[in-house]
Amino acid sequence: MRARYGVPLAITAVGAAGLAYAAGIEARSFRLRRVTVPVLPHGMRPLRVLQVSDIHMVRGQYKKRAWLQSLAGLRPDLVVNTGDNLSDTEGIPEVLDSLGPLFDFPGVYVFGSNDYYGPRLRNPARYLLEKVQGRHGLNGNAPVVGAVHNPWEDIRDAFDAAGWLGLNNARARLKLDGGIELAFTGLDDPHIKRDRYAHVAGGPAQDADFSMAVVHAPYLRSLDSFTADGYPLILAGHTHGGQLRVPFYGALVTNCDLDTDRARGLSTHTSTGRTAYLHVSAGCGTNRYTPIRFACPPEATLLTLTPRA
Repeated sequence: MRARYGVPLAITAVGAAGLAYAAGIEARSFRLRRVTVPVLPHGMRPLRVLQVSDIHMVRGQYKKRAWLQSLAGLRPDLVVNTGDNLSDTEGIPEVLDSLGPLFDFPGVYVFGSNDYYGPRLRNPARYLLEKVQGRHGLNGNAPVVGAVHNPWEDIRDAFDAAGWLGLNNARARLKLDGGIELAFTGLDDPHIKRDRYAHVAGGPAQDADFSMAVVHAPYLRSLDSFTADGYPLILAGHTHGGQLRVPFYGALVTNCDLDTDRARGLSTHTSTGRTAYLHVSAGCGTNRYTPIRFACPPEATLLTLTPRA
């Protein structure tokens, strides 16, 4: 009698090959996404905004560090860092080295949960379970016990020393070359309930040339508030684009209450009759315990903001 091992062995081999590709190749295949967003007032010159998100730096990630450094060659008008810089409590020196060349440009930042806390080993299937049950982060789950605290103050101090503006539940302004004045409104991470919209409410600055909103995790309550207040553009990260996407289908989870159709890239969001552009970065890293990506390469985004039609 012939042994019937062919099909199970074939499935195992395909699974192993897919895992090897996701961890060894795609997770290191860094890409630059280019997007044009028609949001500026008439007559304003286009602006080049580089969004970097979800670096999740772990010591020894030399290819990621070199790629991030190379982004300075884009010569952006503005850098927006949408959080989750760490996945290693001792990774701060490499984060700062990676971003060092970008400190030559004006920048703003918000933090994500992984800036504050070290990663934990989790069963990836829990993300699907939490999606079904409507639980994400601390928005429905019990508080984390025994979390590892990252030295996030060191990142904040280094970013501030470089001239980048912190937007964690804050409003700020900066001037670009040519006298263009930009206004920003940001929130601390909604994923761990640090967002305080009441502290920054009031809508875009009327005396600035352009205003935008920034948040790490694109929870609907934050998007609704920004949009209802009249912000034309919201930048976010956190989702990793789903991280593991099904070809011809897309993301299975977003790790927040945002729908999977908007897990990465440019879309729109509507609230109280107003509509804003939303860009969600798929980010360029992963949690150190799940260092894989499939059909969702790591990325940064160069957004070219142009005048409205």
